[in-house]
Amino acid sequence: MKKLYKLSALTLFTLMLGSCEPEFLDRPSEDSISLDNFYSTNAQVETATNAIYNKTWFNFHNKAFFAIMEVGSGNMHSYSSDVTSMRNFSISSTDGELENAWKSLWSVIAQTNALINFLEVRVGPDVSQEVIDNTLGEAHFLRATAYFYLVRLWGPVPIIENNLDYVDAPQINTNLVEDVYTFIESDYLMAINKLDEKIRGTNYGENGRVSKGSAKAMLSKVYLTIQDYPNAKQYAQEVINSGEFKLYGGSALPEKTFGDLFLTNNNNNEESIFALQWKVTGNYGFASNCNTQFGYSSYITNANYGGVFGPSQDILSLYEDSDLRRKQTIMLPGDEYPLITTADGPGLVVPDNIDAQGSGAGIKKYVVGKISEIAGPADAWAMMENNTYIMRYAELLLIYAEASINGGGSTSDQAALDAYNLVRNRAGLADDSDNVLTFEEVFAERRKELAFEGDYWFDLGRIPRSEAIAIMSNQNRGDQNVEAYFTPTESDFILPYPDTEVIKNPLLLDEPVPYY
Repeated sequence: MKKLYKLSALTLFTLMLGSCEPEFLDRPSEDSISLDNFYSTNAQVETATNAIYNKTWFNFHNKAFFAIMEVGSGNMHSYSSDVTSMRNFSISSTDGELENAWKSLWSVIAQTNALINFLEVRVGPDVSQEVIDNTLGEAHFLRATAYFYLVRLWGPVPIIENNLDYVDAPQINTNLVEDVYTFIESDYLMAINKLDEKIRGTNYGENGRVSKGSAKAMLSKVYLTIQDYPNAKQYAQEVINSGEFKLYGGSALPEKTFGDLFLTNNNNNEESIFALQWKVTGNYGFASNCNTQFGYSSYITNANYGGVFGPSQDILSLYEDSDLRRKQTIMLPGDEYPLITTADGPGLVVPDNIDAQGSGAGIKKYVVGKISEIAGPADAWAMMENNTYIMRYAELLLIYAEASINGGGSTSDQAALDAYNLVRNRAGLADDSDNVLTFEEVFAERRKELAFEGDYWFDLGRIPRSEAIAIMSNQNRGDQNVEAYFTPTESDFILPYPDTEVIKNPLLLDEPVPYY
């Protein structure tokens, strides 16, 4: 029987390949990696990871990414029943999007495990070792990134290096959080060792795949998360010094702007460190639904609806009047967007009655409008090709600045101030005035810069629980007519395991065990 790692429905605890239903075995090749594939050419090996840049992530990204991290953090607001539970911290183990996120992240791990364990014995003599190594580096990078999300969302999770090891015994203990982070670190280090070096140029078509610098940048973020500030600073500095990435709209690219980052034709620009690579195909789940989910109505989407998510009341007051990011992040009545095509043609003037999810406003980031030369194509499900950032160079600059504070309250380190000011200057804001950079300033800047990109939930999780709870309990999570405030508990910062998975694997609820 041919053994497959299946993308869209595979979960960690159902990998009993020897007793699969026929439809499991009949999945098309674009949806799965066959362990019987034989790679004869460099090109075949180079494309082996293609689906792990989009399809595997789809069910996590489609709604769960935003329903959990953005609604949960108080950046977004929704009354839509499938994505609103984190607004008042009532998410349960039966939540559909919770299950989607879990399954999607484990499908990334299953796919990358297949490559890591079997690629080298499935290549012909004409395939170069350099190409093999780079592909394996991509697999280690992508596996580490999936685990990075899993451990921050659920805490203890099982560490699986080869899914076939558990075919006959699919009930598996979770492992200690510190061991999961050690595993993530080792995967990123392996990726650094194997991936090619790059300099991101203007040929954006060559920039989509991750590089040695991408792995160093993500590892820097991991170190910041676990409060290893010296290593976070070191790896951030190595990437900054390499010159691989540039700030869109910074001194190296002054003709660009913050808003240009989110145009489809600027996918894989010089600032992009790692982005999900959405592609319109004839199949469901390869493109991004953000334009429909965020676009305030069908007037600017390619579907007959829009506005599943809106901005929270809390975030509407986040930006200074002079901050150029506000208009490119949040739509307010009267805002003009000449590059957005509407049902009436090119150019949008936001109407006075804009009201995405009762917010009295709308989301702009990732909204590109109806099909056009600028917005790009859409598939049969109204999904589009604008990439989703997992990490940008602006964030790396802020990581460097925060790591320089070294867990303290402030720093006067000039390099840290320079990194922080580069991000502020691109937003049209002046340099820090007192030449002392505080943690609170960097923390606030991260929210402004990275709003709706899935980071603020994890930032709140990095600070003392009492501080995070105080911030969140003071957020207005209602709409423009009715205020609503909710107070999370400590347990709300870690998600429950999906019921469907606990039934299959009761060991999820046992105490985690050491892996190393």
